[in-house]
Amino acid sequence: MSSAPVFLKGPRGPLDLDQAVVMGILNVTPDSFSDGGEFVTPAAAVDRGLAMVEQGARILDVGGESTRPGAEPVSAAQELERVLPVVRALRQQTDAWISVDTTKPEVMRAVARAGADMINDVTALRAPGALEAVQSAGMAACLMHMQGEPRNMQANPVYADVVADVVAFLAGRRQAALDAGIAEAALCLDPGLGFGKTLAHNLSLMANLHAFDALGAPLLVGMSRKSLFRALLGRDDPLARVPASLAAAGLAVWQGARIVRVHDVRESVDAVSLANAMRRSASGT
Repeated sequence: MSSAPVFLKGPRGPLDLDQAVVMGILNVTPDSFSDGGEFVTPAAAVDRGLAMVEQGARILDVGGESTRPGAEPVSAAQELERVLPVVRALRQQTDAWISVDTTKPEVMRAVARAGADMINDVTALRAPGALEAVQSAGMAACLMHMQGEPRNMQANPVYADVVADVVAFLAGRRQAALDAGIAEAALCLDPGLGFGKTLAHNLSLMANLHAFDALGAPLLVGMSRKSLFRALLGRDDPLARVPASLAAAGLAVWQGARIVRVHDVRESVDAVSLANAMRRSASGT
């Protein structure tokens, strides 16, 4: 295990990732798969975000467009109407990092002005102008792998070798970001569990997260309440998938993930704390 400091560079300074941290999911959408409609008003969303920080979230990931399987896109104007009031209010009330889950350069530029620290992009900054938007704002960015797009990604995902294919894609997108002038320390990577993957693909990625170490960027993993647990365990209710989500978060951190993206912050902080302690013990620190 490397002793070099691990951090993510943002516009307000670095986020220490020597120990893995929890990112709390804050969907301000009516149609997200697990919590859609729960926090659609800015007041409810801000209260939820502050509660997650109190529970131990180091990052809040605000999303104004659902990326669940089958989701339809929304306009930039509608997305901004949903996320901007929340980002502005949270920035005034917490020092926690604020991430915005978006693919649109227009949204990226606006939330940067509102005080966001990070962009979490399921398309890995492939939209025209996205790389430039992140670079000019000095924000951190998470580059995620997705085969297809939300409306069709689960139709029939096929890979020659899912681990090698995803590693190669993320290596390419990381290099594209560096070539665009984004700082190396501002990047993290996400294998995109559940985004254009079968259960077998997801399990292979989850069992081989160490394969991403060679890419030289912190790894973010999101498995919380996902349908892969329905396929694996027969749990139709997303809330019934929480125990498996906690186990998966701990296993991801044990394998080196530095950020886990979750709905259930308090419980996930405990799982991550245990995995962090086990890694420290294994390395003799």
